[in-house]
Amino acid sequence: MAKRIAQFHKVSFGQFKEGYQDVFGSAAGDDEIQMVYDGIRLPCRATSGSAGYDFYAPVEITMEPGETVKIPTGICVEMEDDWVLKCYPRSGLGFKYRLQLNNTVGIIDSDYFYSDNEGHIFVKLTNDSREGKTVRIEAGTGFMQGIFVEYGITVDDDVTAVRNGGLGSTTGYSV
Repeated sequence: MAKRIAQFHKVSFGQFKEGYQDVFGSAAGDDEIQMVYDGIRLPCRATSGSAGYDFYAPVEITMEPGETVKIPTGICVEMEDDWVLKCYPRSGLGFKYRLQLNNTVGIIDSDYFYSDNEGHIFVKLTNDSREGKTVRIEAGTGFMQGIFVEYGITVDDDVTAVRNGGLGSTTGYSV
């Protein structure tokens, strides 16, 4: 029996709006952003045998070959200590289009949930097609999958630092 160790949530509307406007600009009004926010689906598994939780696109995404896009998912995850959420592109998108996460595997640590940005998960994707294929992902369509993995630490580990940010916040520099 699989361990139940996590819960997905939506970030607050204010946090989503900030991320949305950072990515897509401030031309969209509150009503438009609220409609996108209201349509956000929490990640879920497709079948009882699925390891991955599908993340759904909050808006339509079209990517030409070589193009990169940053996506504010509107999702955060609360999980037990000693677990991590590893994120990958959905298998079919990777196979058909060479769609890739820019950091190859997204790592969401358990303490990210408590950061200043509410643990808002952003995804940066690249259409790495070598066949000239355009990728079109409809709003509400699965584009990424996350798998929870338990991890261990070394016997001499004595880290006590606490996170307070996103990318680069655990290494002392920004990426």
